[in-house]
This record gives sequence, C-alpha cells and structure tokens, in this order.
Amino acid sequence: MTRSDRPAPVCFDLDGCLVDSRAAISSCINHALVAAGLDAHDESALHRYIGPPLLETFQTLLAAAGHDPVDAVACIDAYRSRYVHVSLTHTTVVPGVADVLATLAATRPVLVVTAKPAEFATPILGAVGLAHHVEQVHAPALDAFEEPKAAALRRALAPWGDRLDPATVWMVGDRRHDVDAGRAVGTRTLGVTWGIGDHAELTHAGADVVVDRPADLLAHLAPA
Repeated sequence: MTRSDRPAPVCFDLDGCLVDSRAAISSCINHALVAAGLDAHDESALHRYIGPPLLETFQTLLAAAGHDPVDAVACIDAYRSRYVHVSLTHTTVVPGVADVLATLAATRPVLVVTAKPAEFATPILGAVGLAHHVEQVHAPALDAFEEPKAAALRRALAPWGDRLDPATVWMVGDRRHDVDAGRAVGTRTLGVTWGIGDHAELTHAGADVVVDRPADLLAHLAPA
C-alpha cells in the first residue's frame, strides 16, 4: 500500500495536548530570563506562553520588561541549554492519552505536528513512552524561529499527495495556533481543553469540535 492509499492521518500537537510540559517549559523560560538579566516570573503566569513559537514568547517578555526584543534569540539559546535535559524529566503524559493513541494507531497513521523542533520533541515522546504510537514528528528546523505551524502540517500531509482530501484529516491541539494551522491547510480541527487554551479560545479560533476529556477523542477521530 502506497502512502497515498493509506487512511488519512490524525495530527496531534504535543505540548498541552499529548503531554503536560508546563513545569519544564516555565522553568526554562525563567532560566532564560534570568540569564538575560531579568527577574524570574511566577511559573503559573508563564503557562499562557506555552504553544506560540519561542521567539514570539521571548520577544513579548523582553518588550514587557523594557528590554530589546532582539535579545530573544539569545534567550532561546539559554532556554534550550536547560530544556534539552529538563524536558526529559519534567514532562508527563496526559492521563488517558496513551490509550487513545494506541487505539488510533491500530487503524490510521498518528502524526505529531509541533512548533517544537524535532530534536526536542522526538526524545520527549520516547521518554514518556508514546514514541511507538507515533509514526512521524513534523516540526520546524532549529533555526526556523518564525515558521507558522501550518508549514509543518503541510509537510506532514505532503507524502499523501493530491489524493488526500485535507478535510479527512484532523488537526488536534490545545491552542488557537493549532486550529489556525488546520484551517489554513483545510483539515478538520479539534480543540482540547486539558492543556493551556480554554473552550472560549478554541471556539473563537474556529475549532470544529472541542472536547474536555481524552476519552472523548475517539468518538470523533476513530474511522467510521
């Protein structure tokens, strides 16, 4: 069976959707801010920055503190120097997600489409025990700081070619950026509320469906 003949894939965001990465990401943001000479934030106040590209996050935080946003790239370097280790010990699977992925992977390809470079995303999936359910990870290059998520989603679907109707694909995530990517590519979009984004954010972005529990995913994602 060629790739174009296979069932349409399901595409998942990583942070906030499959895994709880709040502790790892917020601590590493603070590490980068302190390295740049800024005060650390309350970690819970940093959770809303999980989802957008890191460049955008640090530009926003630097500007708010009266610092030159051009230093955002240096902040990313400092962040990554810590995250490469912390992400493997302070990231956990969202309860119930492993069973959902196992069920889906038995019938259709499961892909991860994330704003996190694959050099970080792939080891995390291995560390939390989800890698064997995921066929491929699609992510920006390490230096592609401003790549829109839709670009990674288009790369994920490219092997199916013109025979794949994007409307048969689901993009699943917890932030508006995931919904925006799906809408830009033409997939159906499913928002989850156990991550960072809430029902209002996901609905306003135009998600086709919003669910509150991992157990609710299969009703929409399992093949008919």
